[in-house]
Amino acid sequence: MVEKDVTVKNRAGIHARPAGMIVTLANKFSSHIFIEKENEKINAKSIMGLITLGVLCNTVVKISANGTDEGAAVDALVKLIDNRFEE
Repeated sequence: MVEKDVTVKNRAGIHARPAGMIVTLANKFSSHIFIEKENEKINAKSIMGLITLGVLCNTVVKISANGTDEGAAVDALVKLIDNRFEE
């Protein structure tokens, strides 16, 4: 299992468009991928889960993955979030 913490820096946090971008990217990997905020952990391939997680600007989330491409999956999602979802 690979885990990394990342701070969501875009102004609106994770709303519909960023959630869609996360799901699209996560579905390119075979690993099980999760995003965790505080004590709530959701599947990164679930758009409804991401939206209901309520991630705002400057919130730290943990990205974790378990599977054959776990390192690449975590790195790709961290990069997407660090780049502010191309905002």
